[in-house]
Amino acid sequence: MALSAKLELRQGQQLVMTPQLQQAIRLLQLSNMELTEFVDTELERNPLLERVETSGKPSSDEPAPPERAEDPASGGDDDRWLDLRQPVQDHTGGLDADFGNVFQGPGTGEPAGGGAITGLGWANVTQRMHNGDGDDSDLENYVANQVSLRENLTAQLPLTISDPIERIIGQYLIDLIDEAGYIPPDLEPLSERLGAPIELIESVLGKLQTLDPPGIFARSLAECLALQLKDQNRYDPLMAELLANLDHLGNRNLAALKKAVGVDMEELADMIREIKRLNPKPGLKFGSVQLQPVVPDVIVRAASDGGWHVELNSDTLPRVLVNRTYYMRIAKTATNERDKDYLFDCLQTANWLVKSLDQRARTILKVAEQIVRQQDSFFMYGVQHLRPLNLKTIADAISMHESTVSRVTSNKYIATPRGIFELKYFFTSAIASAADGEAHSSEAVRHRIKLLIDAEHADAVLSDDQLVDRLKSEGIDIARRTVAKYREAMRIPSSVQRRRDKRLLERLGGAA
Repeated sequence: MALSAKLELRQGQQLVMTPQLQQAIRLLQLSNMELTEFVDTELERNPLLERVETSGKPSSDEPAPPERAEDPASGGDDDRWLDLRQPVQDHTGGLDADFGNVFQGPGTGEPAGGGAITGLGWANVTQRMHNGDGDDSDLENYVANQVSLRENLTAQLPLTISDPIERIIGQYLIDLIDEAGYIPPDLEPLSERLGAPIELIESVLGKLQTLDPPGIFARSLAECLALQLKDQNRYDPLMAELLANLDHLGNRNLAALKKAVGVDMEELADMIREIKRLNPKPGLKFGSVQLQPVVPDVIVRAASDGGWHVELNSDTLPRVLVNRTYYMRIAKTATNERDKDYLFDCLQTANWLVKSLDQRARTILKVAEQIVRQQDSFFMYGVQHLRPLNLKTIADAISMHESTVSRVTSNKYIATPRGIFELKYFFTSAIASAADGEAHSSEAVRHRIKLLIDAEHADAVLSDDQLVDRLKSEGIDIARRTVAKYREAMRIPSSVQRRRDKRLLERLGGAA
């Protein structure tokens, strides 16, 4: 076969991933907290972007621009501000189209909490304090800093230990304590690290275990409970024997526990009730971990016509404007092509960012509205009426790709009359009906299993096979292994363990 060189003309299509398109896709899957951080970075980098305070005015010290301004970049008489709170007309057509399957859609989003910072936040409050505005500024205007566990123990250390060497060891033990109030059980590595005998460390630890709160500096759960009982003067040989056999109590093996302690069932019940009143994690009362509340991206309210009103949470929308007047002013002073190109690039980047944020908001609202439409029974009657739903159903209804819907529903939350849920919550698999009826949502089946187990009596605990029979009688065709999987996912113990727990509660209640 002879080889020869020739020219061929081929025609084809491919998606070109411009930096702007990559940015728009990335903005879709950001949570409200991540979006706030991203916008803050862009505000620092781009001089033409400005944040809008709640009053609707830009946050910079620039004087207010005139009503209208000519924009040479757009070649027309455009508004001097592009406000994200108002729909932005996209004449390029680049952002109104679906992004398609550019990347693989993300998996199930993890909930993450976050909050949006508005113009009425602490920045304005502290500014008014520094400016001396008003005469009623007092300590109530400041946020009290909660004392942490380590700070509380460090303050008590000089009052308990006076020797400088022991105080150094005590401070080192304070640094080792965890949030629950425990320290590592093995002190040998600490002895080698400090070059101190193990006896001295044990002596310092004994003094630290007398600090407040009781039960602190324990090396095990049994020691933590023993320290609290000693503080209440309730530690005796019987209690010591009970704490030495906590594994029997954890397994609900009351017969073995009764034999080990050597008391009758009534006295054992009293001892167990006293143990249950103690705090197994005394360090958590200081609350050193600050939990960030979830701020919903979408809010659903009942409408007067019996339907549902879906709207975006305006507190999570970044208020960003493009200052075209400032661009006009600076562009007149640019003397070389490098400065002009830089300013024009900043203007283009700012315009694209505002349009991307606007498109992100509209896409989230469109997906949320369709989810509410598909899950109307859930909002009316509860989780037992949750319908099976997948990404393709929503994507087909709004004419978008499944990957786009997946990005939109990741790390996004919706506030409903029934609580705050992640958008991913409403996508559940289908379980067939036993009578050729409509399929059931897996989440609704989980809820039904939990209701059946909660209604159990100690003498009539349902096994997994009995749960299957109950569900089939209600028209739910489900396998036993699926019931076991759902039960374990909800952290519900087996029927044998539940029977022991319920009998233990009955005995404790009868002894009371």
